[in-house]
Amino acid sequence: MLDLRGVTKSFFGNQVLHAVDFNVRAGEVHALIGENGAGKSTLVNIIAGILKRDGGDIMFDGKLVDFGHPLEAMTAGISMVHQELSLVPNISVAENIYLRHEKSNTLGFNDWRAMRRGAAEIFERMGVDIDPAAPVGSLSVGMQQLVEVAKAISLNARLIIMDEPTSSLSEKEIAELFVVVRDLKARGIGIIFISHKLSELFEISDRLTVFRDGQHIATKDIAEITTEDVIQMMVGRHLGDLFPPKASQIGDVVFECTNVSRFGYVRDLTFNLRRGEILGLAGLVGSGRTEAMRAIVNADRRLSGRFKLNDSEVSLSDPFEAMRRGIVYVSEDRKQSGLFLGYDISANIGASTLQHYRNRFGMLSRAALRNKARTYVDTMSIRLPNVLARTIDLSGGNQQKVLLAKALDPQPTVLIVDEPTRGVDVGAKSLIHARLRELAESGVGVVIVSSEMPEVIGMSDRILVFRNGEVTAELDNRSGAVTQEMVMTHATHH
Repeated sequence: MLDLRGVTKSFFGNQVLHAVDFNVRAGEVHALIGENGAGKSTLVNIIAGILKRDGGDIMFDGKLVDFGHPLEAMTAGISMVHQELSLVPNISVAENIYLRHEKSNTLGFNDWRAMRRGAAEIFERMGVDIDPAAPVGSLSVGMQQLVEVAKAISLNARLIIMDEPTSSLSEKEIAELFVVVRDLKARGIGIIFISHKLSELFEISDRLTVFRDGQHIATKDIAEITTEDVIQMMVGRHLGDLFPPKASQIGDVVFECTNVSRFGYVRDLTFNLRRGEILGLAGLVGSGRTEAMRAIVNADRRLSGRFKLNDSEVSLSDPFEAMRRGIVYVSEDRKQSGLFLGYDISANIGASTLQHYRNRFGMLSRAALRNKARTYVDTMSIRLPNVLARTIDLSGGNQQKVLLAKALDPQPTVLIVDEPTRGVDVGAKSLIHARLRELAESGVGVVIVSSEMPEVIGMSDRILVFRNGEVTAELDNRSGAVTQEMVMTHATHH
């Protein structure tokens, strides 16, 4: 169906694809995997007409193609589910799904009722409950990800590219998505599936291709390889455990919140966090985990709540006031509310602490800012051409590392991280997990919100399970005895 031969691409003299070969058969799921910056997103953006290749040939359905625009690829039968959401927040779900290919009535006007019906039929086939008339901006990130998938399905494409489609989905939603993927595959549709979750790739894929440093390393039938084989091909070395050991010592209570409520999302949340501890928040998408953390720092207006930091009452009127007190919240959505993508990484890392980088005349010292950025580039192993590179030009995983560096620069007493490894490869995950554990060992209280159950269990010393805006269980995990079944039992009340 799709055959790429000798495809090359460079950005500002930096070659990111080196004469790459890649192909997809009709009716197969072809997994594409590699570390952040390996060239995966660049390759699929070329296939989807978003980027122009520098060299090489692309054959689609036996014809040589050269897409100059995403609409040309869509017309040819290629659709893409983006890693970064590409939805319009202030229009309805149905309008987003049919954007640029609206249904019309006999008079040639947009048929909104037909579009809502069509969207409802797609969601029914996917097995998810989303209101087609709801504004997209009112949905959680996980639900928006499912709208992206529905949008691709609505195009009746013959090749669908899925770039990290499960990064914000719960286990239940991932299972529902895989039902849809298998249905598409049975209808002869080719699927390129990019994910950093190896267990998913082994469950859903027929073949797997590994990229490293912009080069094609290998393509294998999924039945021929193991997880260890894939990791070694990706990183060029063996990795130890993805998760560091549990806390060596947990101290006194550093942060307490009492009776935190947010209308319609969180009810009377009360918990504490100890110095040196990693507290994990688990639950299905929509269970109130993210909403609770945003309510604590008043990113979304709360109805009630009292807080103590180091045994002293504190007022948290907004995220900046919370940060000034030592409580730093890291958003799950780095694109919309985490980073200034048009600026270089030094501006992003120092954005919250610019007062620390003034010279003796009171002016901002760019040199001091860049020196600090270089420190984080080394600490977080951020891969970039130079420290002046724009954040938007980095891979998703390297953007995530910049986001965490930005959160670490204020030297928090409490760090709340929502989806710390979203869209991050196994090597970078291992590094981020190690840095979070090092931070906790230094005496910081760390809260992790994650939709990845292995991450919550592997990283947390204690786990709070959410359901319908309330904590249904508190599980001690210092011994590592908590299982996914235990968490899901409390998350679903089954």
